[in-house]
Amino acid sequence: MIARNLSAVLNTLPEGVQLVAVSKFHPIEALQQAYDAGQRLFGESRVQELTEKRRHLPADIRWHFIGHLQTNKVRQLIGKVDMIESVDSDRLLRLIDKESAAAGVVTAVLLQVHVAAEETKFGFLPDELSEWFRSGGYTTLKATHICGLMAMASNTGDNERVRADFHAVAELMARIKAENPDLRGFDILSMGMSHDYPIAIAEGATHVRVGSAIFGERKY
Repeated sequence: MIARNLSAVLNTLPEGVQLVAVSKFHPIEALQQAYDAGQRLFGESRVQELTEKRRHLPADIRWHFIGHLQTNKVRQLIGKVDMIESVDSDRLLRLIDKESAAAGVVTAVLLQVHVAAEETKFGFLPDELSEWFRSGGYTTLKATHICGLMAMASNTGDNERVRADFHAVAELMARIKAENPDLRGFDILSMGMSHDYPIAIAEGATHVRVGSAIFGERKY
């Protein structure tokens, strides 16, 4: 079932769009099935769950952390993940940079943009992030590579609102690149989940985070 679901999702992705299989709350056996079907990129949102799964699954899996990251958990992730997609504040970014430098590694990150209507979503406001880049905030990082942006759309059945959210993030990314021509490797736009990823792709997503369409509903 998981292999069939995975194949069905992959067949909807245009060339150049990568699938992050969101495996949070799903058992190791489910991830192994997806791995056996060829998937190598997985997304987890809890530090302890990610580190535990990482111990039991093949070493060539690429792990993305996609959940809200508490500052007291940063050190546990450094050197264990290929990317932290959910950097939602300058304070968190600075801590990741400090811990990465101390560990002698470079951590790839995405900056999370808040465009959704819900107050519960984390992230930088678009204008705030534009100003942060304009002021050269990224130039002082020593052991962190900002690879692009991540976002979630409003939790609504209104597809036009969802499209507008994704469009705003894509426009923000284009503006940041235009205003900061010295940025290198700033080319990942992670947005879209099981229910809205086709809209995200149409608006320029390079990575989509799909879980339930592959693994079924989560067992909380």
